[in-house]
Amino acid sequence: MKKILALLLAITMIAAFCACAKAPADTTPADTSADAPADTASDTPAASDGALIKVGIINNDPNESGYRTANDKDLKAMFTEENGYDASFAYSLKNDEQIAAAQKFIQDEVDYLLISAAGTSGWDSVLQDAQAAGIQVILFDRTIDADESLYVASIVSDMAKEGQTAVDWLASQGLDSYNIIHIQGVMGSAAQIGRTGALDAQVAANDNWNMVTQQTAEWNAETAQQIVQSVIDSGKEFNVIYAENDDMAKGAVAALDKANISHGVGKDVIVMGFDCNKWALEELLAGNWNYDGQCNPFQASYIDAIIKDLQNGKAPAEKTIIMEEKGFDASTITQEDVDNYGI
Repeated sequence: MKKILALLLAITMIAAFCACAKAPADTTPADTSADAPADTASDTPAASDGALIKVGIINNDPNESGYRTANDKDLKAMFTEENGYDASFAYSLKNDEQIAAAQKFIQDEVDYLLISAAGTSGWDSVLQDAQAAGIQVILFDRTIDADESLYVASIVSDMAKEGQTAVDWLASQGLDSYNIIHIQGVMGSAAQIGRTGALDAQVAANDNWNMVTQQTAEWNAETAQQIVQSVIDSGKEFNVIYAENDDMAKGAVAALDKANISHGVGKDVIVMGFDCNKWALEELLAGNWNYDGQCNPFQASYIDAIIKDLQNGKAPAEKTIIMEEKGFDASTITQEDVDNYGI
């Protein structure tokens, strides 16, 4: 009997202790110490319930090129918890894998879906799914073939203009004949379509413009080197290398150097690239390359501004924002250009 009474007494004491230890949730005092976090800045985006904004970011492989590395770094610096975001990243150079990643982000109920598409087509269905789920889509870097109603904004480069600017520059060189090795990027991407389109049109319209070879190296330097080496081995004459990014131009030049073929200003072969990596602009400055087309990778601040507007119930001022870009000529480029525009 004494044991039973002792047990009942112990249970009563434990219950009383637990009741004292657990304060009601609504009476917890606010932290007013010096170490308490400051109030969130008014320009930091936040969900309506004060939670972090969930963002799913779909991009090409950061190792694709120097441009892509800079682009990915810019996004990661912006979309942080400190800036009010819970960001997840998915990478692929294949459209179907990117679309699968988008579907996964939709299932995860992100608030925003940011997409730099590997290919321009095939996005309608997944964008419709995002819209049905109340997820807002923002395109960056590259356009897609989809109805504008399926995305809220697009911050992109004008790839067709990049190609036309480059081809216009090449035409201004006044060569008697243009025998071109054309090294393309990933086929079907907006960058490849834009940079190829202008050159194809120029070759078709002029008898003295000849395509010695036109092959994809999928942005890869080693593959570009193999393409140029194959042309050299074939004995075909060429005097222009039009590479759709800097890395492929670098690979092409490696093949020229191996064969002791001169290139650059006043030399046997004109070398053209795109993206404006700092090391590539230094090649222009040294006269080893002739032309480099800018492709601006810094879109994160534009996207952040759009999200802030949307969080405040304000539609973007512009549906499409075109990044400012230019082309650089080895005969006029300066060290200041290299410092200001090199990525």
